[in-house]
Amino acid sequence: MIDVQRLRVLRAVAEHGSFNRAAAALLLTPSAVSQHIAVLERSLGHPVAIRSSRGVTLTEPGRLLVEAAETISAELDHVRRQIDRLGAERPRLTVATFTSGGRFLLPGALARFVAVHPEVELTVRESEPETALPMVRRGEADLALAYRFDGPLPVRPGERPGIDWTPLMDDPLSVVLPRGHRLAGRVGVGLGELAGERWVLGCLKTEAYLRRHAERAGFELRVAASTTDYFFAQSLVAAGVGVSLVPKVSLDPAPGLAVIDVEPPRPARYIGVAAPRRNRPHPHAAAFVTALAEAAGAHRGRP
Repeated sequence: MIDVQRLRVLRAVAEHGSFNRAAAALLLTPSAVSQHIAVLERSLGHPVAIRSSRGVTLTEPGRLLVEAAETISAELDHVRRQIDRLGAERPRLTVATFTSGGRFLLPGALARFVAVHPEVELTVRESEPETALPMVRRGEADLALAYRFDGPLPVRPGERPGIDWTPLMDDPLSVVLPRGHRLAGRVGVGLGELAGERWVLGCLKTEAYLRRHAERAGFELRVAASTTDYFFAQSLVAAGVGVSLVPKVSLDPAPGLAVIDVEPPRPARYIGVAAPRRNRPHPHAAAFVTALAEAAGAHRGRP
């Protein structure tokens, strides 16, 4: 039988890349960490970690064990929270959300959910998907309203999602221009037509997309301002700092702005809700996902 404590030690070694650093994090001696790993290897009949001058490298059995350790840790945390809920006066539901999606969808979803489940104590935590999805996996949040661009879910390198994803809505990106811009009267615009513009960025992921497009189109991206807030970025566009690329749910066009569709292939974010992949889901999670889907449906088709 594989000892859970030794899995915890191996997980710390993988996270810190060193027996010494893992020992410090676990409040153990390096020799104790080494002994735990040695016993684990003897019980398996396979090496799990290779030490070198550059640090520690996991073998394939070691990587499989670390994945299992993460799953077991998340399940134990989930059970502990379920036990805590048994003694709570009110059931609790924790929802993580990125800012613009929460602003767009949560008010309607919360109103629907609370009307049916007034007994549930709701907690909302603001987090970008890269942070929110591991929170769900570890049991720190019951659900996460998140997004992805083309490609897999945005988890940290080396982590497996361990979650179920329910799509809610597409979130196409638009070009936002100052009202007096030469292209402000257009119905659609190709990004290549903005090759000479200065750009205001509202998100690092948008920057990555723009840089890829600029490289394909043969021009250099000129960044005038870089922010982590699409609403702030739009205020800078209105002030004449540059142009921007903004998702639909973040559009807040002031009188001094023009919003133009991007010509196909139009870039988009894909918004959904993540729930942990467990045998015993949160008893109110499905109802909240339904409320989010209804809120998204109410917005679908609006200009």
